Amino acid sequence: MTETRLQKPSSTEAGAVKELVKLESVRKYFPIQSGFLAVLLSKGHVPAVKAVDDISFSIKKGEVFGLAGESGSGKSTVGRLVLRLLEPTSGHVYFDDIDIASLPAEEMRRLRSRMQFVFQDPLASLNPRMTIGQAIQHPVSIHMRELSQTEQKSRVTDILEAVGMNPPQAFYDLFPHQISGGQRQRIVLARAIVTNPELIVADEPIAMADVSVRALLLDLMMKLKEEFNLTYLFITHDLATAKYVCDRIAIMYLGKMCEIGPLNEVYRHPAHPYTRALLEAVPVPDPLYRRTEQMPAGEIPSAINPPSGCHFHPRCPVAIKQCQEIDPEFVDLGNGHKAACLLLK
Repeated sequence: MTETRLQKPSSTEAGAVKELVKLESVRKYFPIQSGFLAVLLSKGHVPAVKAVDDISFSIKKGEVFGLAGESGSGKSTVGRLVLRLLEPTSGHVYFDDIDIASLPAEEMRRLRSRMQFVFQDPLASLNPRMTIGQAIQHPVSIHMRELSQTEQKSRVTDILEAVGMNPPQAFYDLFPHQISGGQRQRIVLARAIVTNPELIVADEPIAMADVSVRALLLDLMMKLKEEFNLTYLFITHDLATAKYVCDRIAIMYLGKMCEIGPLNEVYRHPAHPYTRALLEAVPVPDPLYRRTEQMPAGEIPSAINPPSGCHFHPRCPVAIKQCQEIDPEFVDLGNGHKAACLLLK
């Protein structure tokens, strides 16, 4: 019998950092079902939720790229578009220079072994009728058919050990409800890396975990990144968490990207009023601390009928009249730091 151990994906050549993921002018609109009378009164215009509205960015191989914003900003939709779990309304999504929308189903299935998703709720993403071993082995049986059943099981136990589930044999036959929330998140990570992917899209990966284990899970994700040469798209609403793991970050609001850049640049010199508001909302462990930035008023508007001009202007404390009329373009602030705000001009 051939012994199957974990194999790391091949890394890029020294000094050559290539773009693994690239999005160009990507939009995703979800049409809303309406009655005949509503369509007639709207003169044939079908209303739609503009979940993602003209997004462009790239992720370099080996980096942790953060995507942050409030609930309803379109972050999770972007993550699903990157893996082609959703088809874009327009624009292009490239993975390793391949336009994934152009791939036939069989070629896309083969490519999926190189990209995986970590969902927010591990209990909901695990089949309650499958044991932990079966859940992790399932993608192996799809993408690594050349392995025998014995080799597949050996690979699963190796991965369980890699994510700290020791001894792995003790967890193999357990069901998801028989382990803790933090352990379930480790199982979801194990299932994601078992096919040796290059890209992991992590959608709020620690949001459902207890506060006491969140730092441990983040440390584990960074350990796995180094061990298996992973690239992360890290989706979060928590800028404190993003600061802990990300190399670069993009801020989204109501389907649009309003700021992007190296994490230190964005955190030290936030240029967009929405970014400053998000950073001010991060709790500070100091009873004497007083906020200086005026917080946005109201709630995020509907993505069905977003505000004209800058989407943020109805809540922006420094908005001017032109913000209601002009959709701002990105202003280059240097060092890869860009923001879309009329006040920057």
